[in-house]
Amino acid sequence: MASEIIVDARGHHCPVPTLRLRRALEDAPAGAQVRLYADDPMARIDVPHFASGAGFEVVETAEEAGTLSFLIRKPA
Repeated sequence: MASEIIVDARGHHCPVPTLRLRRALEDAPAGAQVRLYADDPMARIDVPHFASGAGFEVVETAEEAGTLSFLIRKPA
């Protein structure tokens, strides 16, 4: 499988992380995975809500040292 597309939105407040994720997913090929890093606590709510509403799959969600990590898959 191809490597992940990384979107680092740490240091930005919502909606910026979600907007950057959306742009990356729109530009990504079908079946691609995009990993978003964000440190705004609102991303915990906004990112899964955006992904499900837009037809993307949240594969993984994690948090370490105040940084949220989301792995989102674009359907094939």
